[in-house]
Amino acid sequence: MLLLTLPGLLYFLVFHYVPVFGFMVAFQDYEPYLGFMHSPWTGLDNFAAIFEDPKFWSALGNTLLIAGIQLVFFFPLPIALALLLNSVLSSKIRRFVQSVVYLPHFIGWVIIVSLFQQILGGAGVVPDLLDSVGLPRYDMTSDPEAFPWLLTLQLLWKDAGWGTIIILAALLSIDRGLYEAAAIDGAKAWRRMWHVTLPGIVPVIILLLILNLGMVLSVGFEQILLQRDAVGPDAGEVLDTYVYYHGVRDGQWGTASAVGLIKALVGTALVLGANKFAHRLGHEGIYRRADS
Repeated sequence: MLLLTLPGLLYFLVFHYVPVFGFMVAFQDYEPYLGFMHSPWTGLDNFAAIFEDPKFWSALGNTLLIAGIQLVFFFPLPIALALLLNSVLSSKIRRFVQSVVYLPHFIGWVIIVSLFQQILGGAGVVPDLLDSVGLPRYDMTSDPEAFPWLLTLQLLWKDAGWGTIIILAALLSIDRGLYEAAAIDGAKAWRRMWHVTLPGIVPVIILLLILNLGMVLSVGFEQILLQRDAVGPDAGEVLDTYVYYHGVRDGQWGTASAVGLIKALVGTALVLGANKFAHRLGHEGIYRRADS
């Protein structure tokens, strides 16, 4: 059984743990032909450079705005969708709906962005419909103010169904006897959901929320990169695209690594802080307390 975990262990070792040593580049004037060992050390100069760059703060503000909107509007949707699917009595209908809402997850961002361009873009279906009824044409895909909402709408369509998998698994683990006991006591469907279903999935919801907080500064590199030029860098630049354009593409490896290290530290702090708060509320979070 342990050998079956070996491929997964190798994946995390090669792609997640070994690259951690690359964060030393954040403290160097890194040159690829010199390597880690011979590139000159610069201390905190790379961090000072990004903190003095207005473009970094603009990218950080855009990242927090997009992350906040997605956390408020995307995170609850898989939970609500799972509750709705769980309430469907017909297993055939439930499986059909599950399959339909799962499918967009397997579609690449290039195709999804193209679909939204065909629907909401300047020459898309919606502007043509507005024009046909005498209303002014509106191109949502090139509107900087609507950009965070466009990203959230795309994410909702793509991954809301996929996010229901864990919630549905948690719902299946709830003892059916609790529903029967609640029904005997006179609890209607709403009461059973409020007093049995939701308490049964609260630990999973808290776990997912903590993990999402750890990724709060990563809001979708490929999705945003494909649409950044349509709205301009003032509205479309986030930390991941900042790293690509101002770090990797321009050869400023130290700056790129410094931003990546900041993201990692902030994500770790949010996960640990949220997990500590979950312990205070009496939940396990992502790991148990030492005294437990």
